[in-house]
Amino acid sequence: MARCIADGRIMKKERFIGLEWMRFLLGLYIVIFHTMHYYPEARGWGNYVSQVGFFSTSAFFVLSGFLLAHVYLNDNNEMREPARSFMIKRFSNLYPIHIGSFLLTIAVMSIIPYLAILPEDAKTSALFTIYDVNNDLGQTDPNALHHFMSGGEATLNVVLNLLLLHAWNPLYLTFNPPSWSISTLFFFYLVFPFVAPRLMRVRRSWRALAVTMGIYLIPPLLVIAFTDYGMPETGILHRNPIIRLPEFLAGILLCGLYARRRSQGRTLTRNNIWMLVGIIVVSITAAELLLPRAHAWYYLMHNGLLLPAQLSLIYLCLLVPMPRREWVRRLAGRLGGASLPMFALHVPLYIIFSRVERVLSGDPAMCLSSFRGCLDAAGGITIWLYPVFLLMTVILCVIFQEQFVVRVRNWLQRHLLHRERKSTHADKMARPEE
Repeated sequence: MARCIADGRIMKKERFIGLEWMRFLLGLYIVIFHTMHYYPEARGWGNYVSQVGFFSTSAFFVLSGFLLAHVYLNDNNEMREPARSFMIKRFSNLYPIHIGSFLLTIAVMSIIPYLAILPEDAKTSALFTIYDVNNDLGQTDPNALHHFMSGGEATLNVVLNLLLLHAWNPLYLTFNPPSWSISTLFFFYLVFPFVAPRLMRVRRSWRALAVTMGIYLIPPLLVIAFTDYGMPETGILHRNPIIRLPEFLAGILLCGLYARRRSQGRTLTRNNIWMLVGIIVVSITAAELLLPRAHAWYYLMHNGLLLPAQLSLIYLCLLVPMPRREWVRRLAGRLGGASLPMFALHVPLYIIFSRVERVLSGDPAMCLSSFRGCLDAAGGITIWLYPVFLLMTVILCVIFQEQFVVRVRNWLQRHLLHRERKSTHADKMARPEE
């Protein structure tokens, strides 16, 4: 059972072991989505495995809404703690992940040009970006999308990253591209205390979910109707927090639906379960078939059409029984806790792993006599070592979460919550008796 504190009392909350595994698998899938295509052996069949990788990020946003509503709202659909306290805790959890991954990426991108293991490494720069479009320009003229930030642009985007606002840049992704999801999550956390209690009180959840999906589809339909799939509209649809907000809100509505059904003693029948499985299978199959056919399908699948499948997957994971073995429960919690670091760290980790693999496949013994010659003799990469990369990524992200993020989070919470309690106490002392 998960625990949270409200008004000095320890409140027990139901723990969903299936959601822990789901969080982990979503993180692992986003790693595969961003890295498998680098292997020549996987450029054919690998597309079928990874081309719906955006499903993972969207499902994670929906799942975040569900879990926050489950943990932070009481039986009366009220916040268990003040909004400021909630925000301090969520910020303290997100910021160490973002800053740690940001600094690691900058360090890696600064070292790679000096090593120059690949010919293109010499041109590597943290200032390099690619304009975000969804048309054929990247295939016909790749250089047209390449962009090196000026000093002013770099300074602005550093500030945006430090303030967790970088998802609002619609033109291109900067520094550590996948970290835009952390910026978007931070915006979701800002609105959660204000919208979650209201959404949890909605009685007709199915209708509210349908309306949410309809609203979510409006922006991509407008982009399809009036644009050429260029920028900034592609970047706006991709990561703008307001545009992506319906996914988070859908998760809150799903939590309200589940809570009401559970309080009424209603469970899913076998036919209900098969229906949810069918929604997932049909949705993913349709995405695999339609995504290569037209750019419009990417917008529609990315922003709305796969939402029923994501909701279905979460509901099915709620049904996974709690295992009896304690080590299995503990492992699920540790892997689930490492899911967000996997989102944030996998790009720099892959750059490191792939360069090391190239050196080891060349003539590593030469490194003892001629380091430059050793790097010049670097070989290729093979898909057969890809599972090693995935395993190392998981292990390193678990360590990063438990040894860095948790410690920094606890330090931030001790200091920031202490200040809040002192401020609250001072306000009470200054308030006249009623």
